[in-house]
Amino acid sequence: MESTKVVFTGHVHGEVQLFADEEQIGKMSLAMTGGRLAVFHTEVDPEFEGRGFAKLLLAELVGYAREKDLKIIPLCPYVNAQFHRHPAEYEDVWSKDWHGMQG
Repeated sequence: MESTKVVFTGHVHGEVQLFADEEQIGKMSLAMTGGRLAVFHTEVDPEFEGRGFAKLLLAELVGYAREKDLKIIPLCPYVNAQFHRHPAEYEDVWSKDWHGMQG
């Protein structure tokens, strides 16, 4: 059974964690910046790739953003690609004006 959760390791940095049974098999690296969630990287352990687990991580991220009324800055290539492929699905959480943001 797979499960996901958002965990913040400090005031700013965190990750969406993916577990199969009790073992962590994937994560998305994030940071809170200016009231927005910047997503840097998505990874799933190689033996679990190709099973749609990255999409589970994305669903948890988007659900968290909607619950907390946050926008997502899709710096991660996977998240960016999904936002561009399905813009209507992510319109409400997609921070499209992030290109000009400073550090």
